Amino acid sequence: MRRWLTLLVAATTSLVLIALLVPLALLVRTVAVSGAVSEAESEADSVAVVVGAVDTETLRLTAEQARHPVTVFLPGGEVIGDPAPRSAAVELASLGRSVTAAAPGGREILVAVQGAPGGTAVVRVFLDDADLTRGVLQVWAGLAALGLALVGLGVLVGDRLARAVIRPITALAKVSHRLAAGDLSARTVPDGPPEVHAVGLALNHLAERITGLLAEERENAADLSHRLRTPLTGLRLEAESLADPEESARLEARVDALERAVTSVITEARRRVRERAECDAAAVTGARVAFWSVLAEDQSRDFTLDLAPGPLPVGVSAADLAACVDALLGNVFAHTPEGVSFSVRLEAADGGALLTVADAGPGFATPDPLQRGESGAGSTGLGLDIARRTAESAGGSLSLRTSPAGGASVILFLPAVTS
Repeated sequence: MRRWLTLLVAATTSLVLIALLVPLALLVRTVAVSGAVSEAESEADSVAVVVGAVDTETLRLTAEQARHPVTVFLPGGEVIGDPAPRSAAVELASLGRSVTAAAPGGREILVAVQGAPGGTAVVRVFLDDADLTRGVLQVWAGLAALGLALVGLGVLVGDRLARAVIRPITALAKVSHRLAAGDLSARTVPDGPPEVHAVGLALNHLAERITGLLAEERENAADLSHRLRTPLTGLRLEAESLADPEESARLEARVDALERAVTSVITEARRRVRERAECDAAAVTGARVAFWSVLAEDQSRDFTLDLAPGPLPVGVSAADLAACVDALLGNVFAHTPEGVSFSVRLEAADGGALLTVADAGPGFATPDPLQRGESGAGSTGLGLDIARRTAESAGGSLSLRTSPAGGASVILFLPAVTS
């Protein structure tokens, strides 16, 4: 934008200078021609005064002393001074009419001298093109230099003005990028023209509003999570009252896991600024697959686990990655029939790690299974949404494909920890 503003100023200045300097240049040329013609007429008049009053030799000396070539055509046909042809303009002047006419290479000034012995004499002063435009090129060069200097000055001033406008706009863009990256403390100092100043104030107001809305959302999520503790307590009491010790222990373990998840939600909801997160993807993935392997054995599901040798650090917290793996495996168990096999593969990739969860089920029920609430087969799409947000929060990505067995395949790219 700064370049375009500078070019706009340069173009505007150039047009104004062209509109001013071109007529001025033409006027200079006209004045130069007019001055040369006036000077030649004065010389012709000075020679015409002595025609008929002095002898031929004195008239020749007078003609030779003139600055420009002077020719005197006497009535008898004698020519004195600079040799010149007797043109049609000379014939017209011999009738008693002083004229100025164009001639090859310049212009001739003709003055009729009536009362000379034998008729009318004609004094001719010749001006070549150099005489007519003497000094014009120098003036034009000065005007061109002045025009270039003014254009340069205009560009310099325009660049300074453009910088004064662009600087606050650039600052606004940086603040907006910081807000988009999650830095809600970013604010701008309103500066620049009134319109840009107003945009700065609006951006700060928007940042304050976003901060308030997020704080309200965190509190609502935390309140909702706290409300879940009461039914969790009831479930724990019910589990403890079971007669079968093994069944009671199993239910208590599930309640503990659910309580840890609720606690994690509360902690995450109250977290104002996301700290730098990282974990060993191999350890977390292996632990979660081991947890789900019990249910896989109960449902007669064959599964394969292919883990890259750890540690494999990625820029995701252990809790987030565990919730992501649980969501993907939960989808497999919830949306494929019992006995359907699945596989989990974690491998190192350029700049991070690839986590692939594939199954041999019927595949995705809709063309866009990532759309929340519209994943088909009774799914809300929240599992894939959790996985997608986990990957994207760390700068990664999620892609969906068809597995080699014809089922669904979810591939997450988890970026490595950056310093």
